[in-house]
Amino acid sequence: MNRNMDLLITALAPAIWGSTYLITTEFLPDGYPLTVSMLRALPAGLLLLLLVRRLPEGKWWGRVFLLGALNFSVFWSFLFLAAYRLPGGVAATVGATQPLMVIFIARMALGAPIFPLSVGAALVGLGGVALLILSPGAEWDVVGIMAGIGGAVSMAFGTVLSRKWQPPVSLLTFTSWQLSAGGLLLVPVALWFEPPLPALTGDNVFGFVYLGLIGAAFTYLLWFRGIARLPSSLVASLGFLSPLMAVLLGWFVLGQYLSAQELTGVALVLGSVWLSQNAHRVKKPVPLEASSN
Repeated sequence: MNRNMDLLITALAPAIWGSTYLITTEFLPDGYPLTVSMLRALPAGLLLLLLVRRLPEGKWWGRVFLLGALNFSVFWSFLFLAAYRLPGGVAATVGATQPLMVIFIARMALGAPIFPLSVGAALVGLGGVALLILSPGAEWDVVGIMAGIGGAVSMAFGTVLSRKWQPPVSLLTFTSWQLSAGGLLLVPVALWFEPPLPALTGDNVFGFVYLGLIGAAFTYLLWFRGIARLPSSLVASLGFLSPLMAVLLGWFVLGQYLSAQELTGVALVLGSVWLSQNAHRVKKPVPLEASSN
């Protein structure tokens, strides 16, 4: 399968993640970021684990729990906290710093080359996301902003280490391990810091099922597949599609107005993804060894 097809398949994941902001604000009970994160990860992970019927061995236990924490426990907790405390677009903009972080983390952890065009593409994408959602009336919340930055750092490290550590198992198995580990780590934290959920409505149940099966199990299979096949910085650049989709869903589903500024942001985001792809065609990246290190 060629790179363009791999990119299209991987891009489905962040495009679907863009609906997280809509689902969180419209379908889920307010004020339970840790519980929501746990219920998004753990049931999906256990369901996949029942299908694969295989557990980690040896050093993979520690690696899987670290990856589960970075990609799910920490990242989702911060993501939902930011989504609750900030308008979806502002939360998405802060999180859009993640592709830039990945470029430099991949250099340190993997020895991956830094392409100036990749850095430029990440900055263009960040600027595009800012134009998409930062209006003069945008609300700022210090805790929400810090949560957004913390989530970006966590996912950046998770993306790079998922590329570095590739266990000799199927993609479905690797995904099930990480989701289950991330969900298990959140159980005691959610029980300690948050009250029990109220009685769930039909909308709440739909939100949890959607985020677990579609927004977690399905999309992370695509995401980890892309990480295994493509350079980390190229995969990370696709993350700009998430806030783009969040804005487009706000326009299409909630009837929110798209200004000329936001349309310019759409063009910049799409341009940044195109630039990132071309950065990796200019010079062949240094080969990466899949890792049992």
